[in-house]
Amino acid sequence: MNLLKKRIGVLGGGQLGRMLIEESTRLNLHFNILEADANCPCAALANNLILGSLMDEEKIRELAAISDVLTYEIEHVNTAALLKLEAEGKTIIPSPKILQMIQDKGLQKEFYTKHEIPSGKFFLVNNKEEWQRLIPLLGSKKFVAKTRTGGYDGKGVAILNTQEMIDFPERIPFDGPCVLEEFIECEKELAVIVARDSLGNIISYPSIEMEFDPIANLVTMLISPARVGSIIEEKAEEVARKVVHHLNGPGLFAVELFMDKAGNIFVNEVAPRPHNSGHHTIEACYTSQYEQLARILLGLPLGSTEMVQAAGMVNLLGAKDFSGQYRLENLDLISKLQGVFVHLYAKAESKPMRKMGHVSILANTLEEVIEKANYVIKHLKFVQD
Repeated sequence: MNLLKKRIGVLGGGQLGRMLIEESTRLNLHFNILEADANCPCAALANNLILGSLMDEEKIRELAAISDVLTYEIEHVNTAALLKLEAEGKTIIPSPKILQMIQDKGLQKEFYTKHEIPSGKFFLVNNKEEWQRLIPLLGSKKFVAKTRTGGYDGKGVAILNTQEMIDFPERIPFDGPCVLEEFIECEKELAVIVARDSLGNIISYPSIEMEFDPIANLVTMLISPARVGSIIEEKAEEVARKVVHHLNGPGLFAVELFMDKAGNIFVNEVAPRPHNSGHHTIEACYTSQYEQLARILLGLPLGSTEMVQAAGMVNLLGAKDFSGQYRLENLDLISKLQGVFVHLYAKAESKPMRKMGHVSILANTLEEVIEKANYVIKHLKFVQD
């Protein structure tokens, strides 16, 4: 294989694409990016930046024409255009057939039911009358509502009180097709990143334990391996691999999981791309999730997912009290810490709770990881410039 001529086309120019480029520079790959924002995180690193909407079929075809293989770093793309290109013989990883299912949370839930993959009880609804009829059948005091399409980073998701929604239907937050799910009393939220190559080989990373901002529903901190014990670890890995086996195509997939108080594992959602929960793998694993995706795109063997050390990750989020130009306060303090790696995403402006960067943390024990992570959370802040 002549890697000097391998051209990777990526739909989306955000931080995931940026880290894919950063981790692939050793292989002399040529990256073409399609993105509407000329100042996107990928702009300074891409070999070629095509400005345009991810829904614009003409722009997608322009990207395909100059790329040997296509991938995407965000789900909100024109799947119909990708399906046409795949039918015409273009290699797209993961397949748009997989993406088409994942874009619709209702189809996702039906996929889990079909393949006997544990997931919460659910109903699909189209209007508020169906909400009122079906909510009581979920059998829980609270429930989760998700718009079937278009949601991301906590948008289009709400945890609601069952009786309130029955008594006050005018408070129902979403119109249109939704998924209503039982609320699982969650002991831990986990993720397992799974890689599958074009030959069908499957490999997974050690489980990841996540903590979320309760309002923004964004990951604030994660640690890996998760503190769940070997039996739960094996169960989480088994469920995640089963999901990817039935997706039946190459790619990198983040399988988000719930562990209830009895130790049962349920699938929440799947992301068909590198994921926020895998950022730590850049320093913590022999093969990062980004290099792993590059290997899959190139048809190279899957790399080792073994961890070098216990690890954690802290998301650097925009301050809640301003938007605009920013600077990072106390970077000098954080830079003194051993095993702490700051990644910034080259975003022009800070916005409340916007993902601006992350910090990976390595240590000999998870206790040390958590101690360093809390220090980072306390001191490293975005402030108005």
